[in-house]
Amino acid sequence: MATQGIEAVFLETHNWGKSAKFFQALGFESDHATGDGSGVFRNGEGPYLVIVEVPEDREPVVRLALTVADADGFRTDPALEVVTPFEDTHYGTREMTVRDPDGRVWSLQAPAKS
Repeated sequence: MATQGIEAVFLETHNWGKSAKFFQALGFESDHATGDGSGVFRNGEGPYLVIVEVPEDREPVVRLALTVADADGFRTDPALEVVTPFEDTHYGTREMTVRDPDGRVWSLQAPAKS
């Protein structure tokens, strides 16, 4: 089973409020804000944006999440370096991370088990 395109963009920031205003100025609308420095923003039918505030001593990163229809049906190719296997997340999905040949980490997002 292959991935099905980009599900989301995960964006870490040092200032959630400023980042939220920046993306709202670009047409994104808040879909869900947790009140603890993170939230989900949407703009049309494309991938959603998750913004998460991180401490100043941590370098903020951007990570793309690719869609997987079924975590249990996904088979890894030997060309994939699995960083973490599929695990349940606190936001209601199952996530696996893989590393590309240049060292970037990619998320694979699947629906939570029903």
